[in-house]
Order: sequence, then structure tokens, then C-alpha cells
Amino acid sequence: MIEVKVRLYATLRKYSPETGVGEPLVLQMPDGAQVADLLARLNVPKGEVKTAFVNNRRQEEDYQLHDGDRVAFFPPVAGG
Repeated sequence: MIEVKVRLYATLRKYSPETGVGEPLVLQMPDGAQVADLLARLNVPKGEVKTAFVNNRRQEEDYQLHDGDRVAFFPPVAGG
């Protein structure tokens, strides 16, 4: 098992309402888990995430997570 710290930003925060502002959600994931597996565990629909960062680097959904990784998810941004 690995442990990752996850932060959900903007509209994605609704998928972790028990986590306070600025606090990471700490999750145990199986060895070999990918970013996509993490999104599935959080019940975040695929189209709601625009960008994923792992340790401050943009990563795709097939990126394999490692123990101690810090993950941040951002929704698409709209504005004018």
C-alpha cells in the first residue's frame, strides 16, 4: 500500500466535503495505483478534472502513483 495526499480545488471540493480548506485528504492506495484509480476512489467523474499535478508536475491519468506523492486536481476554468 502507498499513502498519497490529495487536494481538490474549486468545484472539485464537493467530492471531499469533510476536508477543511487547505487541508489535504490522506488516502491509502494499492501499489501500482494510477491517477485514474485515485479519481475513481474519490467518485470524481472523468469530465470534471481538467488538470492533475503530482508533486507539482502535470501528469496524465495513467501516471503511476508512489508512496508520499502529493496530488492536486483542478477543474476546467471558465471565464471572460
